[in-house]
Amino acid sequence: MSSLSLIRDCLDALLHPSAQYDALTRARHRAFMAPRLLGSLAALASFPAFLAMRGAPTAIEVAAFAWLIAPILLSWFLSRTGRYEGAHVLSSLALAGLVIVIAASTGGIASFAAVWLVVIPIEAALSASRRVVAFAFALAMICAALLSVLGHYHVLPVVDPVVASNSTLVGFGVVSAIFYAAGLAFGAESLARTSVALLYVEEERYRLLAHNMSDVLSRHSRNGAVRFISPAVEIMLGVPASRLSGHGLFDRVHVADRPAYLTALSDAARGESRSVEFRVRRDGARGEAAAEFIWVEMRCRALDQAAADAEVVAVIRDVTDRKLQEQALEQARHAAEQADASKTRFLATMSHELRTPLNAIIGFSEMIAQEDVLGLDAARRKEYAQLINDSGQHLLSVVNGILDMSKMESGNFEISPEPFAPRPALLNCCNLVALKARESGVDLVTRVPDDLPIVNGDSRAFKQIVLNLVSNAIKFTERGGKVTVSAGVEGARLLLRVSDTGVGIAADDLKRIGDPFFQAGKTYQRRHEGTGLGLSIVKGLVGLHYGEMNVESKVGEGTVVSVALPLSFTPPAAVEPSSNVSTLKPALRPGLQEQTQQVKKSA
Repeated sequence: MSSLSLIRDCLDALLHPSAQYDALTRARHRAFMAPRLLGSLAALASFPAFLAMRGAPTAIEVAAFAWLIAPILLSWFLSRTGRYEGAHVLSSLALAGLVIVIAASTGGIASFAAVWLVVIPIEAALSASRRVVAFAFALAMICAALLSVLGHYHVLPVVDPVVASNSTLVGFGVVSAIFYAAGLAFGAESLARTSVALLYVEEERYRLLAHNMSDVLSRHSRNGAVRFISPAVEIMLGVPASRLSGHGLFDRVHVADRPAYLTALSDAARGESRSVEFRVRRDGARGEAAAEFIWVEMRCRALDQAAADAEVVAVIRDVTDRKLQEQALEQARHAAEQADASKTRFLATMSHELRTPLNAIIGFSEMIAQEDVLGLDAARRKEYAQLINDSGQHLLSVVNGILDMSKMESGNFEISPEPFAPRPALLNCCNLVALKARESGVDLVTRVPDDLPIVNGDSRAFKQIVLNLVSNAIKFTERGGKVTVSAGVEGARLLLRVSDTGVGIAADDLKRIGDPFFQAGKTYQRRHEGTGLGLSIVKGLVGLHYGEMNVESKVGEGTVVSVALPLSFTPPAAVEPSSNVSTLKPALRPGLQEQTQQVKKSA
């Protein structure tokens, strides 16, 4: 083994740099050079012994020895240029030339040397090139035809019978042929062994990649049936790869995504590289009960581009995290748009709600300041003072509403739960707005049972809820309409219901009722003043009590607002203000976490 290694190292030192980085190319160059160098060196070593036994050589014998030494030049050509096919072409030409010369001098086509023409295409087969083999075959056929034609027309020289039957020459030719054939055989065996070893190495490398990469490799028929899928799918989908063969993977694809899945495979089978995203069911640790859908991306292409109905090879990757990020970005964008719309609504609303009372305050106060010039009497001054007071009260209510809403949004709105009787509080609120109802021509009806239980909660917040709901109902009810306020107990909750026969709310606006500064209908078309914070404040106060608010309405028929509050409200443990935001905000708007989890389980 050490001598073989030494010979291999010597041959590697002679190889062209282009053959140093590929094992198969390196083996082919070695297989070409080794028998030729060894054969030439053996011929040189035996030449002195031949001279001692034979004496002065003939011209034919000199030509034979020259040919045996010529492969050294072929090896030098390959070592210098790296042109493997070119070296085989030159070798075929050299062998054909030698055979022609020897055969022409020893009997033509009937010579013992003519059979060497068979070796020419056999030797060329080691080149692994169809062009070289075709050239060698054509060259051998031309040489055989030439010898036949020359012999038929007696063009070849007459051969001395002694030379033709020279056993030494024949034996030398046979021995050299055996050595040459042995060199070709060893070269072919070495190439075959190297090719098989490289094939095993490549298979093992790809098998290692398929078993350890996180992406899933699969091979499909055109109809989507799985013919192979890598073991990485067990980590991705929680099932063995054997269960996904055939249509096992297709059965796990979400029903809505199956057309896109099959279309991508069909297009890939026709030669188009495709990429598709779809949902596929993943089993959890507890089996089907814990199954969920994940998003995957599949890139597929035809395994054989030239085939009419080729198999498809695909790479499948879990992109659920990316989908969650995309949805989070979309939700953030939507929230930003809503914030921008809220700002626009705020400015549009405040331009009216602040400007109108401020103009009244400034205008009437200037008139009072110039009472001597204008000649105002006491009744007129009292009227103007009342208008200034009303405008100031309106401004105060607007500012209080904005501040209360801001506190609730930031989680800093403090509530003080204590036992209180809801019936007196509710009747008191209705009495406060009864005058407004009479002035608007609206019939206010109160239906409150006498046996309402004591409620543990913030009585101030409860009164604010009732006042906002009843005032809102009166404001949007036309003259001659009716507003009904009722209360009752449902389980462990106090149920408050305020219904009116007013203008109602459109279905498109109904889902946005409770958003800050939002008012049903277009801002520039509204007929009633207000900031749009009434229901927002009610919604926030109800959320702080962990209650529920429901709005039902129909345009032209009226609106019903139902509020359910727990009879015994226990506030959460005292936490830092920054933590209050995360505790209270889920009651005001849906959490992002709940929405993003729907991506995995969406159907």
